[in-house]
Amino acid sequence: MLIVQKYGGTSVGSLERIKAVADRVAKCVRSGSRVAVVVSAMSGETDRLIRLAAEIAKRPDEREMDLLLSSGERVSAALTALALQETGIKAMSFTGRQCGIITDKAHTRAKIEKITAERLRKTLERGEVAVVAGFQGISSEDEDVTTLGRGGSDLTAVALAAALKADLCEIYTDVEGVYTADPNIVPEARKLEKISYEEMLELASLGAKVLQTRSVEFAKKYDVPLVVKSSFNDMPGTYIVKEDAEMEKVLVSGVTYDKNQSKLTLLGVPDRPGIASRLFSEIAGAGLVVDMIVQNISADGKSADISFTIPRTDSRRGVEITRELADGLGARGVDVKEEISKVSIVGVGMRTHSGVASKMFETLANHGINIMMISTSEIKVSCVIDSKYTELAVRALHEAFGLEKAA
Repeated sequence: MLIVQKYGGTSVGSLERIKAVADRVAKCVRSGSRVAVVVSAMSGETDRLIRLAAEIAKRPDEREMDLLLSSGERVSAALTALALQETGIKAMSFTGRQCGIITDKAHTRAKIEKITAERLRKTLERGEVAVVAGFQGISSEDEDVTTLGRGGSDLTAVALAAALKADLCEIYTDVEGVYTADPNIVPEARKLEKISYEEMLELASLGAKVLQTRSVEFAKKYDVPLVVKSSFNDMPGTYIVKEDAEMEKVLVSGVTYDKNQSKLTLLGVPDRPGIASRLFSEIAGAGLVVDMIVQNISADGKSADISFTIPRTDSRRGVEITRELADGLGARGVDVKEEISKVSIVGVGMRTHSGVASKMFETLANHGINIMMISTSEIKVSCVIDSKYTELAVRALHEAFGLEKAA
């Protein structure tokens, strides 16, 4: 059996924890499995490197940032390989380049184009453990070091599992699996035995921090068997699988939230064709990802307000672009609201059950929570609310849909 295991920053956060990871991997190897291990940087290391760069440069060059940040995972990989060797298990560490992870040249957010993984295959065939530095690759055009964005080690693990045709990809983290809500907010939150790729993709994109969104997309596309579990105990985790008929019986599978949100509104823009296209072309050209969009037309039909949300971390750049455009269009200005959050419910059962959205809106209204924006898909409903009501909203929705009860 071929298994790809990924260990997050908290799992390799100290030498003691790295040794514990090595013991877990060694046990798996001795049981007869071939194992490839993907590791993140030690907890706090990436943030430390970002702070160092900020002290040197006001706007650090993205190419140099990729080279800098990739070092954290390389340290973890080498230390993990050494720890495995100390247990008597043959192991060898690899960078993204050595694994043959080829990406485009979009520094700090590169996309994987292909994976050769030849050296990994040979290492595994010899019965050795391949320890891979996650989060990184090499650009096909310039052969520069690239990184895959925060949480990119998840993507590295799933992509390698697909390339190696692994029997299972295990994502080890500091939680025991996927819960119906954040247990820190909802003590009654329940761990799910399994969840569909579609539901996990929505939860990940809506703020759940268990898995990186792109890793779930990759797993779904290549049908990679995936399980999320804790590196601190041997409890069973949550399996991410193809949707089955039983899943549709459950109305809502989870409630999640995202406080990394900003709402920008372009005020009093002329209501004519091409305005929205121009605005969002400029936003996309800057590499900013827009989530919700709402356009309100004035009573006289001559002007409109266009509101949209972007990650709060991109707010400053988004405001710059929108204000430049506002000046050129003769708009009244730009309004920015950062104290907002997005609260969402997710469940494949929404496809076959009615009244889910109305129940969500009623629940929020009963708790005095105003809704600023709404977004829906087949299996999710999201509402933008004042950030101070986030925890109340999550608890209220979790209770309203009875998520503390096993299906």
